[in-house]
Amino acid sequence: MGQGQGHDGQERVATTLTGAARQEIDARLAPVDAELERRYPGDPGTRQPVHTVYVPGDAFAAGTVRSWGDQALAALDEHAPDAESFAAVLGLDDELAVPVHERVRAKLEREPVEDLRIDFEDGYGRRSDAEEDRDAARAARLVAANCADGTGAPWTGIRMKCMEAQVRDRGIRTLDIFLTGLMEAGGLPAGLVLTLPKVTYAEQVTAMVRLLETFEKAHGLDEGRLGFEIQIETSQAILAADGTATVARMIQAAEGRATGLHYGTFDYSACLGVSAAYQASDHPAADHAKAVMQVAAAGTGVRLSDGSTNVLPVGPAEKVHEAWRLHYGLTRRALSRAYYQGWDMHPAHLPTRYAAVFAFYREGFREAAARLARYAARTAGDVLDEPATAKALGAHLLRGLDCGALTLAEISDLTGLTRPALESFASPRRAGLTTTPR
Repeated sequence: MGQGQGHDGQERVATTLTGAARQEIDARLAPVDAELERRYPGDPGTRQPVHTVYVPGDAFAAGTVRSWGDQALAALDEHAPDAESFAAVLGLDDELAVPVHERVRAKLEREPVEDLRIDFEDGYGRRSDAEEDRDAARAARLVAANCADGTGAPWTGIRMKCMEAQVRDRGIRTLDIFLTGLMEAGGLPAGLVLTLPKVTYAEQVTAMVRLLETFEKAHGLDEGRLGFEIQIETSQAILAADGTATVARMIQAAEGRATGLHYGTFDYSACLGVSAAYQASDHPAADHAKAVMQVAAAGTGVRLSDGSTNVLPVGPAEKVHEAWRLHYGLTRRALSRAYYQGWDMHPAHLPTRYAAVFAFYREGFREAAARLARYAARTAGDVLDEPATAKALGAHLLRGLDCGALTLAEISDLTGLTRPALESFASPRRAGLTTTPR
């Protein structure tokens, strides 16, 4: 046996620290390990809708989803009837013109709305208590019927009034009527989503948690069955009086029930004193708020959503095209900043929502697929990727697949990977999860 070799012929490596020392460190860091796992479980690995459509509670009807799709198709037929004209309006490359146009039309025919929010807050206006009671009960019946016959959106729910004193009781009553109505109609749908607006203090989030706990116990539901989105619409939701990031406290106050942080473009802008003409999702104040939201939510499993534009694609073709270009540009801007969801306020916004989403994923598709394929095969390329980058590449391809921009056959042809393999890269700790709406 030569010098420096062990009995097995392998080179001996000298160490100083004992097993006891490592065990002591493990013991010291065990609480931190548990805290990291609890606070930062990572992305849930499920499909995220690309948008949320808001419809006033009194305007919601059984055929709302199909009506929005039909109106969107009519706008497309009138103002950009073919791939060439649609690409010219939006400035799409020739290579993308046909596949994007085909996919937009197919989406509007098959699944025009991914996430529907029946609004009992700002979009609802002032109604008597009796009227709101009736509208909330009717919304529950219609949602249950839509889920039963397959005509609803994959995700559907309500935005209640906020937890401020003036409207708190009304908001809680509407929430109760809606949820109770769903239970009486057969139970809570898989894609149920609740939205809590105008949150200013983490204690309001805690109050929402307690309400949902009480409802779950009353109906024998599993603990944690009901989650909710937190709308970030006030300056206090971003920066607390002591200078800390309030939104981070809100995520923790939700005790695992927060599913999303939704930016409210116009309420937040107005809160900061931004003039109406400059209230937009690309204003520097909006960018700051969303950057704070993004950092606070990173790794927690809570997802982000951008806000909306109030410029509607209506009127003569020139005005529609101008509004389409604005909406398309804002959506593309949001996607590049990793805000993969936004709000749409009018049926004619749907063509440009899906055009922006599909173009975004198709533009980056071949490069992302090639890089992930090289990483999976451990072959060299012109970019040196790390596991974190492979995770981002896998997630990019899965989001494109889930929204309809890409097909599994296209991805598999270039990567050689199955969906479970893609999921193992995108969410290593959650590989194999389905994309069923939560």
